[in-house]
Amino acid sequence: MASSSFLFLHVLVMLSLASMAFADLSDDFYDDVCPEALPTIKRVVEDAVRQERRMGASLLRLHFHDCFVNGCDASILLDQTDTIDSEKTARANNNSARGFEVIDKIKSEVDKICGRPVVSCADILTVAARDSVVALHGPTWEVQLGRRDSTTASRTTANNDIPTPFMDLSALINNFKKQGLDEEDLVALSGGHTLGFAQCSTFRNRIYNDANIDSTFASQRYKLSTSGGDSNLASLDPTPAFFDSKYFSNLVSNKGLLHSDQALFSGGETDDLVKTYSKNLKTFSEDFAESMIKMGNIKPLTGKQGQIRGRLREGELSKGK
Repeated sequence: MASSSFLFLHVLVMLSLASMAFADLSDDFYDDVCPEALPTIKRVVEDAVRQERRMGASLLRLHFHDCFVNGCDASILLDQTDTIDSEKTARANNNSARGFEVIDKIKSEVDKICGRPVVSCADILTVAARDSVVALHGPTWEVQLGRRDSTTASRTTANNDIPTPFMDLSALINNFKKQGLDEEDLVALSGGHTLGFAQCSTFRNRIYNDANIDSTFASQRYKLSTSGGDSNLASLDPTPAFFDSKYFSNLVSNKGLLHSDQALFSGGETDDLVKTYSKNLKTFSEDFAESMIKMGNIKPLTGKQGQIRGRLREGELSKGK
């Protein structure tokens, strides 16, 4: 009985701490200390996307890969040191994650306009993801702010927790559930693949071996895959620089590029939602925005946890407060 009481008390304490952490996030966190912070982030993101439209998908992906590893704490930006096991070299990020130089520029510009480092890299990643989606004609949403930056990183956790392009539906559901995300979040957030590209190494096995793939689509991707190395790129949907619902239309037609994409429409419990999104961009956009807010609130560091990093290249650990 005593152990049961202790467990109940422990759960209550953990829930209380989680509530306190979320309470520390607010959409007006920087209004008094640096009202120009968010407009500055938006300006730099729009300029980066204007120069290279693929960058929008890359910045969105950085935020996703950050949040799935011990929460949205900008750990993905930390370089390898004697004490930091950089997530940049994890399987999902190595020679794949990009956009670090844009985050670097945002951080520099924001620190300059604020007069000192008051905006965390974690918040910059979160806002930049939203602004990238908007720049590519997607929905907007209110970003909760006030995250602080991690002083550590974990390549092992990144390898274990970032979903892979080879997962089936049950593995994807369990992966997202571990982050407190449900099946609707899984489908909506996977819809981020309406933007961007994937390397040949991530879809070669699907076009060679999967049965639930359109033959013409497979043949086209086969030619692309055999004409170069593993880093050859293919678009994740027909309009990779435009936020729309064609990603889901592709799935209904068995034209999902990745095995994990097509797993969402493979006779399982997510089929109906994929069909809904394929026909209704408004519903997808609304659900995507809600799930982005939810993902952005995964285990944030707040209050006196972590630090605010200074202006250093690609998120190197600083002595910031």
